[in-house]
Amino acid sequence: MPKVGLVYHPDFLLHETGSWPERKERLISIMEFLKQRGYIERMRKLEFQPAPEEKVLSIHEKAYVDRVTQFCAQGGGIWDQNITVLSPESVRVAYLAAGAALRALEAVMAGEVDYSLALVRPPGHHAEKNDAMGFCVFNNVAIAAKEALNSYGLNKVLILDWDVHHGNGTQHAFEDDARVLYFSIHQAPLFPGTGEANEVGLGDGKGYNFNVPLPPGAGDGVYLEIFERFLRPVLLQYYPQLILISAGQDCHFGDPLAGMRVTCAGFQEMTRQVKVLAQMIGARGPVVVLEGGYSLELLPYATGAIVNELGEFGDQVVEPVAPPPAAKDAPIQEALDKVAEIQKIYWPVG
Repeated sequence: MPKVGLVYHPDFLLHETGSWPERKERLISIMEFLKQRGYIERMRKLEFQPAPEEKVLSIHEKAYVDRVTQFCAQGGGIWDQNITVLSPESVRVAYLAAGAALRALEAVMAGEVDYSLALVRPPGHHAEKNDAMGFCVFNNVAIAAKEALNSYGLNKVLILDWDVHHGNGTQHAFEDDARVLYFSIHQAPLFPGTGEANEVGLGDGKGYNFNVPLPPGAGDGVYLEIFERFLRPVLLQYYPQLILISAGQDCHFGDPLAGMRVTCAGFQEMTRQVKVLAQMIGARGPVVVLEGGYSLELLPYATGAIVNELGEFGDQVVEPVAPPPAAKDAPIQEALDKVAEIQKIYWPVG
């Protein structure tokens, strides 16, 4: 049975956002679900420290870090266009979240565990080098990816982002760097408005952004088609040494902020396929870091399905409500064909 590391700290709950969609109850509900299912006792709890400032500065500008630190010290408030809420403890918790992602990476790279899960908040993939955005403060996955390059000597890292919102901050952090392949499946149009299929990277990184924007209604079948049609051939050509997952479960059918139709079975199968591909190519991971997901009732089930597959616990995780029918209309296939037409210049996709 695989060894699965869990990186979590109760201080993540001190990032106070009130009744905002990204709130502490998300983690409370996930942890309670994992305890009830007996998963936590079968995972390895990994102790960790907040990320050192120099690790955060590998992605973010010092002026921004100082500015957000001062903002929190003055009591916090609403940071960006009524979206990101910060409290006095938020910047300390953001350092802790980045540290959790670094520890999840370290445990996999050191062979302590086969896979790791960092249950963190605030999330990270919208955070730009000089700005907080979309509930995100520091870009946890980007910081971990940069650590993989700088401290572990890797030169091929895959970031798979299945959060329903495009990870603009992650893309921008590596869009000119061929050492990191950013692969995103997201709903469009939707916040933040980036991630068009023709955003393929810049300079040396041209061809290493792989965006799959989809109209609403896509369910398990479409996501698994993307894995087979795009992700598998890309990985078999790129051969990443490490796989990081920005795991936002807001593409689940019950999420209140989006319109996708992925089920628990879909999350489990996507996780299984990533594991299989990693084993085929000899990649470490996946290292899974929580991003979005805002249904307090259903987010725990979706995340539990991922954990169930990582640990091969043999459980059956099924939502307590039936999913609506997934769309199988022409716009979705047109979107996939457009991606294939753009990316076939760089990858063996069709």
